[in-house]
Amino acid sequence: MYMRRTPRQTWTLLAVAALLVSACSTGSSTSAASSSTTPNGLASYYAQKLSWRSCGVPGFQCATMKAPLDYAAPAEGDVRLAVSRKKATGKGKPLGSLLVNPGGPGGSAVGYLQAYAGIGYPAEVRARYDMVAVDPRGVARSEPVECLDGREMDAYTQTDTTPDNEREMDQLVGAYKEFAEGCGSSSPDLLRHVSTVEAARDMDILRAALGDRRLTYVGASYGTFLGATYAGLFPDRVGRLVLDGAMDPSLPARRLNLDQTAGFETAFDAFAKDCVRQPDCPLGAEEGEVGTNLKAFFDHLDTSPVPAGDADGRRLGEALATTGVIAAMYDESTWPQLRESLTSAMRDKDGAGLLLLSDSYYERDADGRYSNLMFANAAVNCLDLPAAYATPDQVRDALPSFEEASPVFGEVMAWASLSCAYWPVRPTGEPHRIEAKGAAPIVVVGTTRDPATPYRWAQSLSRQLSSARLLTYEGDGHTAYGRGSDCIDDTINTYLLRGTPPAEGKRCS
Repeated sequence: MYMRRTPRQTWTLLAVAALLVSACSTGSSTSAASSSTTPNGLASYYAQKLSWRSCGVPGFQCATMKAPLDYAAPAEGDVRLAVSRKKATGKGKPLGSLLVNPGGPGGSAVGYLQAYAGIGYPAEVRARYDMVAVDPRGVARSEPVECLDGREMDAYTQTDTTPDNEREMDQLVGAYKEFAEGCGSSSPDLLRHVSTVEAARDMDILRAALGDRRLTYVGASYGTFLGATYAGLFPDRVGRLVLDGAMDPSLPARRLNLDQTAGFETAFDAFAKDCVRQPDCPLGAEEGEVGTNLKAFFDHLDTSPVPAGDADGRRLGEALATTGVIAAMYDESTWPQLRESLTSAMRDKDGAGLLLLSDSYYERDADGRYSNLMFANAAVNCLDLPAAYATPDQVRDALPSFEEASPVFGEVMAWASLSCAYWPVRPTGEPHRIEAKGAAPIVVVGTTRDPATPYRWAQSLSRQLSSARLLTYEGDGHTAYGRGSDCIDDTINTYLLRGTPPAEGKRCS
């Protein structure tokens, strides 16, 4: 089943970090602590020394950091967080630690560091910084939230997300309830304490444990919300922050969902223009018919799934096919793979290619095991913001606006917005502006045709943050740094190495 996420896919074929967004009520600068003080009751956490060890990946070290499960009652228990680092490799003056987060919520920052950032970031950056990552609480190696087993997730991801009648409506609601109940029964205590605010406070403990006076950070997608939340909590501890593929914390969930739906339509329009220029476009020869033909294909799969060569007997139905297409919208380099997969499914009745794209989106391996990505994604999102819609009737009322935003994806995005309605834990966050008054210059990066974090969100966040500079990438795909633009990369590298932010209004292509 399609779920709401903001993935970043530059470090594996389609390694994703997660969709839709979150916000919290305590992220304003009014709650900031002085860089010279330790919050009450947290002295032992801030004074802890990390015990680094080899973690099986050449060049990387790992450690475990403690943080309070509940910051309001730190004496009542800990959560243990997985940390990894790669020491600076050059002879230049060390610049401290560079913390990275690939997005989510739910994406493994440690996995991202070890698979990409620690070896793929520019050599001059890795020469001066210790590259560091922490899996946020509830994610991957940091006491992961668990909800469903592999077979249950297979059923969940195949649930019809465009219900045509009351029976299908009941099935969809039942799937959302089963997912929520699974999360609640497996992780009842942790589920109340996986908010973005708590993850940001964990990052400040890590900053202290690393011996850094200020935090230097590159966050992508959801990682921008995590970084902005940190800046709001601790503006005087902000070093050099890059927020790439920015989110807008001031928007409620229903507006975020609707904006993201429009973002996918923008990305799909770009794909359609590219597709009809190719000799092998399976969706038609005219740009105006691409969306219509794809929607007709989805409708056909709703009643007549096609074989997908899956060992577990899964067939490609509408839900999995839609997820596969959505996954390919995040990176234009995947468009040829999408065309080939659509051709196989539409002409040859072979859904294996689209199923592979869908599986990569959900982080399902060949043995039918899922990572905890989708579990953590829901846990954080549903805690950070009140549900977009509380009942199926409210979704029905909103359907016209979603279908106007995206004739192809609007219906499925609207129904995905219902998932948090049945969450077992009440939300602790609300939409809010983050100003971070007094923070050092922060670089906010927006891509004009970003599907998952629409460009308007970067514009809005840059207006909220008192010290922000907006860097614009005129292009396709999700996020901009490290995706092929020398202009973007040189600008961000200069900021990280010299502290010089981009000029006002700087644009790259």
